[in-house]
Amino acid sequence: MDLAALHAFIAVAEHGSFSEAGEHLHLTQPAVSKRIASLEQQLEMRLFDRLGREISLTEAGRALLPRAYQIINVLDDTRRALTNLNGEISGRLTLATSHHIGLHRLPPLLRAYTQAHPKVALDIQFLDSEVAYEEVLHGRAELAVITLAPQTREPVHAVPVWDDPLDFVAAPGHPLAQIDAITLTDVARHPAVFPGGNTFTRHIVSGLFEAQGLTPNIGMSTNYLETIKMMVSIGIAWSVLPRTMLDDQVFRLPLPGIQLSRQLGYIFHGERTLSNAARAFMQLLDSHRDDLA
Repeated sequence: MDLAALHAFIAVAEHGSFSEAGEHLHLTQPAVSKRIASLEQQLEMRLFDRLGREISLTEAGRALLPRAYQIINVLDDTRRALTNLNGEISGRLTLATSHHIGLHRLPPLLRAYTQAHPKVALDIQFLDSEVAYEEVLHGRAELAVITLAPQTREPVHAVPVWDDPLDFVAAPGHPLAQIDAITLTDVARHPAVFPGGNTFTRHIVSGLFEAQGLTPNIGMSTNYLETIKMMVSIGIAWSVLPRTMLDDQVFRLPLPGIQLSRQLGYIFHGERTLSNAARAFMQLLDSHRDDLA
């Protein structure tokens, strides 16, 4: 079975489009179509139903997709295992990370890593933490440095690196900033801008309100913490931000007895062989771990 055709099949299945699959693979749409046609001819089965611009997997396509992932992952795993034998730290390392961590935590580590291992080609993908988790799960990224989920299921392994305290914040002129003895009930009455509903951070904050029988007044949501900070700073709403982002543009709301925190760290697939490049980056991360005991 042609590996190039399998890669094209997976790309079309994931993107739902021949043209988008071509962009992802750096191929023309006719080239992608030719690879799919060749694969269908080899298997003597149609893999996609094409209704106008709509593309969907046939029953045969749905049966092939998990096996296609398995074939590609086994070959990648074999290639890494053989490459590792020479002990050299080289090759391509596909690393997924969130925008916030990539901007605020990783730059000095990436600088040290590239200086220590110049033969490694870093492929850094900036994704939401939840998307990065899926990239590792399906073998499209070797490592991801993300906001860790409260629970991580096998075969993905999670290693905490940094404790990231979260603070309730508002603009210095916001009504909440004028209250001396503020409570969570006070906060819940005012409009908020929250992280997106699918984010790990959103679940942490929402769980605090639910535990006290409160419902926050969420007016807006976005996955970009820098955007949240901007909206808070102009007085539109209150929110929760990592303490590392606080400055004179936002006011920390003192809520006695309430301490929120999330853990940042890295994840990897426990059933796949990691390259020497990935192991070297994990060692670097481990050397910068906070005392999380």
